Amino acid sequence: MNRQRVTLQHGSLAYALLHAAQCVAAVIGDEGENLTAGFERMLHDHPEWTDAIRGAVRDLTWTTLREYGRGDVVLRHFVQKPLPTAIHALLLVALCRFEQRPQDAHTVVDQAVDAAGQLAPGLKGVVNGVLRNVLRQHSELPRWREQDMAARHAHPAWWIRRVRAQHPRHWKAILAAGNLHPPMSLRVNRRRATVEACLEQLAAAAIAARRLDNDALLLERALPISRLPGFADGWVSVQDAGAQWAARWLDARDGERVLDACAAPGGKAAHLLECADIDLTALELDPLRAERIWDNLNRLGLSATVKASDCCALEDWWDGKPFDRILADVPCSASGVVRRHPDIKWLRRESDIARFAARQAEIIDALWRVLTPNGIMLYVSCSVFDEENRLQIESFLARHPDAESSPFPSQADKPSYLLPTTEHDGFYFARIHKR
Repeated sequence: MNRQRVTLQHGSLAYALLHAAQCVAAVIGDEGENLTAGFERMLHDHPEWTDAIRGAVRDLTWTTLREYGRGDVVLRHFVQKPLPTAIHALLLVALCRFEQRPQDAHTVVDQAVDAAGQLAPGLKGVVNGVLRNVLRQHSELPRWREQDMAARHAHPAWWIRRVRAQHPRHWKAILAAGNLHPPMSLRVNRRRATVEACLEQLAAAAIAARRLDNDALLLERALPISRLPGFADGWVSVQDAGAQWAARWLDARDGERVLDACAAPGGKAAHLLECADIDLTALELDPLRAERIWDNLNRLGLSATVKASDCCALEDWWDGKPFDRILADVPCSASGVVRRHPDIKWLRRESDIARFAARQAEIIDALWRVLTPNGIMLYVSCSVFDEENRLQIESFLARHPDAESSPFPSQADKPSYLLPTTEHDGFYFARIHKR
């Protein structure tokens, strides 16, 4: 068997398969690395990559991880003993490529074998044999996947059970949305442009977009920010349409003192500043992520007090003056934005939900102390699990006699789920008034 490593040509499918497999392996391996951090490090290590190479590696990686369980249920029929994580990941990426380009299946096999030569030359024959056997029995794949719940819905079994129990009318739609490519929406900076002017600029650049109810601009297709007219000038920002409800529903007024308690990367903070002349304090626990808030505000010509601090450690950052409005965009399971972060399916455990819920309760209890009487706190999560949403708020209201649900501007007088759709990600909002 030839175990010699052959240098792969930049831009080849084998090159993309290799690097996508390395990203996937980092996520599904014992360390369970965050996908975004791993991919950004890979980009840093390969400054020579063109947009085409970056796009190919990213697409293969993200799509493979979205397909939770679908590749594994197939490989169980052809792999008798555990393989190295990198080779297992390569097979998952190759199977995903089969689904994307079935007409190129034999080319994918050859290129995957070349990629295996970089990872483990001694296992090139195994990769070749497994993939060719998959092709021979390709007609069986749909049946195997249909028989396995995780493969059928491309989510962990515990996740499926929980969503089905908590959203009995919409569970299939929620899971299906979690497997889609995410939509791309723009937020217009009202201090520099109008919605109408931005729509005209997009049309002139042959970029199809439509205006949603909250003035978010939904693009027909995602594209690099370098192609967005007005982005460099601070006319628009990329922000999910669902997330753009936060500033509207907090409804801060000119002159008010406002806190964004978990602010990175700064999209909601910037939106608040675009909507009103407020005195904004933005907190972020991670100093590196706090720097991203500054970057976003500077591009948009906005100003705020940005602090790297734990929002629960009041003595470290609070000056004793209460806030009129507080945005509590709490850390959560991120189950409502899983299509943007497909590594979440692989890294989350069911036991994590209680841990997130406990941290959320700690945060909002602390923030309640710095909210002025008659003030408003908007609780936001990007989760679809009740423990982080409805049950969290019910428990909070029971703990705090001076707290009551407050009507959303122009919305029903109750906390609101935005379940993920083709237009926006999944969010939960609760508006709470301090008597």
